[in-house]
Amino acid sequence: MQFDLTDLRLFVRVAEEGALTRAAARQFLSLAAASARVKTLEEQAGVPLLYREARGVRLTPAGVAFLHHARGVLRQTAQLRAELQEYGGGLHGHLRVQANTTAVMDFLPELLPPFLSAHPCVNIDLQEKPNAEIARGVRDGRADLGIVAGDVDAAGLRATHFSTDRLVLVVSRQHPLAGQRTIAFADTLEHDYIGMHAGSTLQAYLSRITEDIGRPLKLRIQLSSFDAMCRMIGAGVGIGVVPESAARRNLATMKLARIELTDEWKWRERRVLVREGEALPGYAEALIVLLCEHFRKPARSSASGRPGGRK
Repeated sequence: MQFDLTDLRLFVRVAEEGALTRAAARQFLSLAAASARVKTLEEQAGVPLLYREARGVRLTPAGVAFLHHARGVLRQTAQLRAELQEYGGGLHGHLRVQANTTAVMDFLPELLPPFLSAHPCVNIDLQEKPNAEIARGVRDGRADLGIVAGDVDAAGLRATHFSTDRLVLVVSRQHPLAGQRTIAFADTLEHDYIGMHAGSTLQAYLSRITEDIGRPLKLRIQLSSFDAMCRMIGAGVGIGVVPESAARRNLATMKLARIELTDEWKWRERRVLVREGEALPGYAEALIVLLCEHFRKPARSSASGRPGGRK
């Protein structure tokens, strides 16, 4: 069987979009041309790859297997092109990174500038995604590296732990809770909250916890950064749960008080994910090393007694 790379890219788009029309538009093809290309793929494969339905298409079992191999071929082709470009003096690499909210907002802006300075011929495509979607993205080849926090399904992936994230409650120094050293999250739900935007990993995490408790957050406003949250909290608009690093950065300037949560879920193990058994370009491995070294610190005990590295 011989498959054209354009056809493989089209098939991946069809699987992602669930519709030939949208996939054709993304590949700059007419619907008729896209349909003909998919039919040619099926003829070469000898089996149907798609179920055609009124509202779109979905993969047959053979289509699922074909998608896996199509992504693998496209990934290897991209890696081959990147390596050949090195010999031609062009762009050395393109690294696709999917990361959760804390990584995108809190520590990658500090880490990536020195990395990019040390690797001037490498470009990075950084996307903020929910943890579960990050793992799927790395597994399916849509990302080269994934940065997650908490429990995720890492089947088929190599997961490297690099730090432990701790969530804390932040309130204004004038807030009734400001004098408390510790508190259970459930005991804060009567108060107004400041939250992250609806698509953020942290907000989705807290939403699952409040669903388990059976009481929703009383959200006054949702924002796009932890620093913006802290400004609102310092102004007395509400309270919020943020990573300890964000709280520590804003405590003095925003007139905030930090309160330790007694809930065990406040601890979230951070890991970087890559596909199991797949050789990474040197610059990708260099980013993983930089990430681990940035958080490497002699173990110490936190205020709540849990040992760990840098939070």
